[in-house]
Amino acid sequence: MEEKQISEHESLLLIQQMIQTAKKEQKDDGKGWIIWGWMLFLASVLTVINLHFKWFSTFFFWNVFGVITIVAMAYQSIRYLFFKHTDKVKTYTKDLFQKLNTGFFICLMFIIVAINTGIVPIKGFPLLINLYAFWILIYGSALNFRPSIIAAYVTWGIGFVSLFAASFEQVMLLHSAAVLIGYIIPGHIANNEFRKLHKRNKALESV
Repeated sequence: MEEKQISEHESLLLIQQMIQTAKKEQKDDGKGWIIWGWMLFLASVLTVINLHFKWFSTFFFWNVFGVITIVAMAYQSIRYLFFKHTDKVKTYTKDLFQKLNTGFFICLMFIIVAINTGIVPIKGFPLLINLYAFWILIYGSALNFRPSIIAAYVTWGIGFVSLFAASFEQVMLLHSAAVLIGYIIPGHIANNEFRKLHKRNKALESV
């Protein structure tokens, strides 16, 4: 059978649709950054408060965060395994971020295990901040999201400062500042832009 020939107009429409799809794909609602950012921020701040009042053991709130993380990752894994057929279109960007997410969590687990088996926390958490900055830079560069690119370098700066912290309390305060600047603020900016774009698209669709 002969392949169907498409007109020049149809070709232009197809290219335009591909461009619009790519643009939509590269928009992030920022919710993931906001949720994880606030969880990390609260774990850090509550740990500082706990160091003063000694309610629980030093790493109690980080242990709680760890349990929540394991449950969330298990949920995501189950959801992906049993409902991945609902994702009709597999795109390059989605595939890239899935692999990057996997690499990020492997590195994260590597550092956490290292902290629990030998590296003192006062030096281990700066390594985590370094990992955050690296991932934020990749994310910001891949999506051409300037707030994340700027935040990545600021986060790295905080990470270098934390290497010279004199106490675990100082490290926790610097860690909370790192996730505030690297995760929470860019996440809210992305969410705000996403909602504006969504409203604009709905308005155009209704015309």
